[in-house]
Amino acid sequence: MRTRVKICGFTQVDDALEAAYLGVDAIGLVFYPPSPRYVSIETAAKIAKALPAFVSVVALFVDADKAFIEQVLQQVPIDCLQFHGDEQPEECRSFNKPYIKAVRMKPETNVTELVRDFHDTSALLLDAYHPNLQGGSGSGFDWDLIPQNCKLPIILAGGLAPDNAEQAVRQVKPYALDVSSGVEAGKGIKDAAKMAAFIRITNQATENYD
Repeated sequence: MRTRVKICGFTQVDDALEAAYLGVDAIGLVFYPPSPRYVSIETAAKIAKALPAFVSVVALFVDADKAFIEQVLQQVPIDCLQFHGDEQPEECRSFNKPYIKAVRMKPETNVTELVRDFHDTSALLLDAYHPNLQGGSGSGFDWDLIPQNCKLPIILAGGLAPDNAEQAVRQVKPYALDVSSGVEAGKGIKDAAKMAAFIRITNQATENYD
């Protein structure tokens, strides 16, 4: 199985187009104002509408008001929602859209329980825990915390970059890798060479372990 690649935190149309033509599977748009990668609805709409076919657009929220999420959905062509806060299962599924539930991993995190509670999620995104950040910290976590043979697709995030993408694919064998700061020239500004390297290395690693 090929490991997919999602690159998150786009703020510019040109960066998203570059990622698309490099072969990214999905791009992430951050609708969380405290984040340095936050985009307005207007900018997000420009990015999403500029993309070619077969690139999924994922909207990231952190404990957002339902009205705000609905406003985004009305104005931006979104394929999938990503919830990075303390959202409950019924909240996540209330928009009748495919959704991803992000989990900030701690040693005591019970992934089996999360699989039960969020049984209809398109994937669990496992990210590093940071006491003050809801993702995008550039920090990793202990991959041994991830259970073997999880019943839901796993998206691995947290501290990923071209130099550890191969190890991530080989060790975790996730459905997808999600990278943000590891392919940036600055916060919210993507580096084309780093994106190309990350996608190439992930694809090669998948071929090699298959």
